[in-house]
Amino acid sequence: MKPNHIWSAALGELQLQMTQATFDTWLRDSRLLKQEDSTFVIGVTNGYAKDWLENRLLATIKRTLARLTGQTVAVKFVVWNEESQQQEDISLLTPPTPSSDPAPSSTPTSHPASLNPRYTFDRFVVGPGNRLAHAASMAVAENPASSYNPLFVYGGVGLGKTHLLNAIGHSCQALGLRVLYVSSEEFTNDLIEAIRSHTTDTFRDKYRTADVLLVDDIQFIAGKESTQEEFFHTFNALHGTGRQIVVSSDRPPKAMSTLEGRLRSRFEWGLIADIQPPDLETRIAILRSKSAALGEPVSDEILELIASQIRTNIRELEGALNQVLAMSRLTHQPLTTEVAETALVNLLPQRSKLTADRILEAVALHFDVEIPALQGRSRSQAIARPRQIAMYLIREEMGESLPQIGAMLGGRDHTTVLYGCERITDLIEKDSGIRQEVMTLRQQLYDGSR
Repeated sequence: MKPNHIWSAALGELQLQMTQATFDTWLRDSRLLKQEDSTFVIGVTNGYAKDWLENRLLATIKRTLARLTGQTVAVKFVVWNEESQQQEDISLLTPPTPSSDPAPSSTPTSHPASLNPRYTFDRFVVGPGNRLAHAASMAVAENPASSYNPLFVYGGVGLGKTHLLNAIGHSCQALGLRVLYVSSEEFTNDLIEAIRSHTTDTFRDKYRTADVLLVDDIQFIAGKESTQEEFFHTFNALHGTGRQIVVSSDRPPKAMSTLEGRLRSRFEWGLIADIQPPDLETRIAILRSKSAALGEPVSDEILELIASQIRTNIRELEGALNQVLAMSRLTHQPLTTEVAETALVNLLPQRSKLTADRILEAVALHFDVEIPALQGRSRSQAIARPRQIAMYLIREEMGESLPQIGAMLGGRDHTTVLYGCERITDLIEKDSGIRQEVMTLRQQLYDGSR
């Protein structure tokens, strides 16, 4: 099995082991640069990603690679960019130092957190659920800042929002415009660092001189007062000088209860386009495009098998295809429906049998509390935190609506459930203990263990 195939399969598994926000922010743009014996050298796009992966996800990544290769592996992260890929013989065992950065060029470029080269318009599969968002993105890419400014794209996890933002960025770069693509987390981190190091002028120069600003997962700035304040002024500076702004979110502006009203109103100035889950035909087309990009012929029968089982999340859809291809390679078997069903068995049957009651039982047992306590009114930390984890897991694993989850947990208001889910999402990123608790519960739920 080729090293790049191993890493592709590992990414498919890692997508299923963590939140999509974590995967998108830290692993989505990673590349396998080199494998030396049992050491995998992984390229990431910036120092933030390198530090975060080394300190937070290294053990998980090593464990996943070890399972795929059948041996203990070492993993080294290095800062990488598109220019590095021009040479076939890459020797990046140590990251470049800041002093080695080239002098600023007069040619407009994107921020070092570079656009994903795979996310272009010609690789975006259009279907009934994303037609409006795709058409609006194309219009913005062809005539930035002349219509739909800002463009606000929202939809569930893994439906193509990031793909569209990157595609807009590529098209605008081709027009000679200066493009800046960041996640809302990166915007927040940059702001924190600028405040800490007294370099806010540099921060503002970076964000307010872009011709096109693309911000992914803008919902994460809700509730962060300083970040919202700075983004509000950045928005005004760009919009007032005829620059294009595109943001994505997992919900429409009106549903961001902790977003400042003045910022919400600005998001509603332009066009709001939603993306709905793809239908069966679109899912099959996505899988066919993905297999073609991988250079792996897959029969329509197997593509339909995968597409009929995974219905709402494109990343999960692609992850399942990676699982199937990896199973065929690792076992040296031809790609048949039997092999595909075996590869998917860890993803599909348990997920289909999973219920909200089962999640509540697992959480109650894990934290040694009673289910009525989770559904009761107690606000003690010993009850409130497990209750929030239950909310989070029911939403993430079952896709239940906020009111439905609230009804399961003692008739709570949907805003309480939303806060609980967002709180756990935030803690998973920052608190290794909570992250481990959630991972353990997921394993118990899908392994059928208690």
